[in-house]
Amino acid sequence: MCGRFTLKTSLNTLGEHFLFDVPADITLAPKYNIAPTHSIATLLWNGGRRHYGRMHWGLIPRWAKDNSMAGKMINARSETIREKPSFREAFKSQRCLILADGYYEWKPDKSSRQPVYIHHPDHQPFAFAGLWEIWTPPQQHSDGQVWWTATIITTDANEITSNLHHRMPVILDPENYDSWLNPNTDNLDALHESLIQPPQQNQMDKFKMTTVSTRVNSVKNDDPECIKPDTIQQGLF
Repeated sequence: MCGRFTLKTSLNTLGEHFLFDVPADITLAPKYNIAPTHSIATLLWNGGRRHYGRMHWGLIPRWAKDNSMAGKMINARSETIREKPSFREAFKSQRCLILADGYYEWKPDKSSRQPVYIHHPDHQPFAFAGLWEIWTPPQQHSDGQVWWTATIITTDANEITSNLHHRMPVILDPENYDSWLNPNTDNLDALHESLIQPPQQNQMDKFKMTTVSTRVNSVKNDDPECIKPDTIQQGLF
């Protein structure tokens, strides 16, 4: 699964890396401990181009009566997104990129809750495959605002990450970004089969696993210390 991640990269660097125009009036603070229901950085497809936007992490289906589902819908299993009522319509035409430069998993020993940070060695950004939805609160609960919400798609863990968790987020290759984003993609079968798969070992060879501080265990902590290597535990991974 994916329950915490980071985005430390500056907005201008993200624009250069992901090829989108950076809005002039937008700022982006570095985040070291993004948790469910937090605001996340996403890219959508509009007019044949990638567009930057912010969403709530935790998809709320448009038919939901309240926002209580948000914290439970941070991940969507790739195997069932085409059938589950919560995700099947979004998969057809509401696909997004969720921007990150690292994510956390925890070692199976629950007594220690030791986090492991998964990232590129040079901390370059990458993109999770995501789905998005616009939720309008019922009139009696509405303040006139709509919620843009998103979920991260997960797949079976590969050999490299399976010792941490049996699931992992789908990380897209850059050459597949536009195919994933384009709502007019005709062949959803091919899209699902080709992109929503556990990454091959050569893809994950680009990533590094670093045992880090337990500070990240608390969502209250959001600073560079969260990704500081734990030198005592490092050799035990």
